[in-house]
Amino acid sequence: MSEKTIKVSKWLSNLFGNKPVPVYEVNTRTTDILYELAECSESRCGDISLLIEDLKQKSTEYNVEGSYNQELLLEAVGLSSNVLSKTALGCLNALEGTTVALSAKDTSLCSLMAAMDDLTNEVCAAERNNQELDQQLTLLKKQMTTALVLHRSLQEDLGKTEDAQAVEMAKAENRLQNMDFLKAKSTDLIHRIRSCEKKLNTSGMDNSLSHQALLNLSEKLTTLKQENTSLKKSWTPIWI
Repeated sequence: MSEKTIKVSKWLSNLFGNKPVPVYEVNTRTTDILYELAECSESRCGDISLLIEDLKQKSTEYNVEGSYNQELLLEAVGLSSNVLSKTALGCLNALEGTTVALSAKDTSLCSLMAAMDDLTNEVCAAERNNQELDQQLTLLKKQMTTALVLHRSLQEDLGKTEDAQAVEMAKAENRLQNMDFLKAKSTDLIHRIRSCEKKLNTSGMDNSLSHQALLNLSEKLTTLKQENTSLKKSWTPIWI
């Protein structure tokens, strides 16, 4: 086995621990890729280890410096950590923590009160901001409710419109079918009429016996009857 393959195998074994290493196709390309990943991983792990050691060293240094500064502070006020009770040390630590939390410049009463005032102002400003946000949220809820109601109304109107459109389309389709039927029937009747006219012309029928001629004669007869009736009503017999 090559050096790259051995290193890749060790790296995968350490990476997956007790779990089995997934099966992969071993070839030159996959070996090179996994080897580069192993190199990067080892380099990153080394950097992290150095960073952890550095942080541990700084933490130790900060603890030593803090203890030294605490001793200096106690000596400045004529005290020693050896003669302070646990309650006093607790109060001192609480005072220190409060000063740090309030970002005060020192532990004097003026600095603490000023920091408390600043913190109170920040709290009031945050409360006012929360009230404004609550008002905006209430307004948005109302607008959302109105929008939802309008959306539902529009959906209902849309459904009714679609139903009416479907009915109208069905009626239009029925009308088109009837129109197509009437057109076909009209065309058939025209062909029949023309065929009958040809037959009549071939048989030598007189035009005076045609349907139209008979209708004209009927109209004339009706007119003559009406005129005759009018004459009878207006005629007065002369008796000698």
